[in-house]
Amino acid sequence: MMHVMHTKIAVMRFALTPAQSRAGRALLEWTQADLARAAMVGLSTVRGFELGTRAPIPNNIKAMREALEQAGVEFIENGAVPATPGGVGARLRDVLPV
Repeated sequence: MMHVMHTKIAVMRFALTPAQSRAGRALLEWTQADLARAAMVGLSTVRGFELGTRAPIPNNIKAMREALEQAGVEFIENGAVPATPGGVGARLRDVLPV
């Protein structure tokens, strides 16, 4: 039973909602094609996922999330910021001046 629980946690770490995907792209001023290219997934995968008409395989969700994160997007999980009410979201990471 413990093994199943760990597996769920590992999968949830790469969870991405369609709204988070759209928000992350907006923060970066990326098109769906930009995300598809960065994540190395098909454009139809990104389009269908963001419209809610397609459920990509877990590897594609992971690739999309990682592409957005590598570009500077930080995802906020439900309850991750106790002082801030609200649900899931996305924001840009703070970047220190060089």
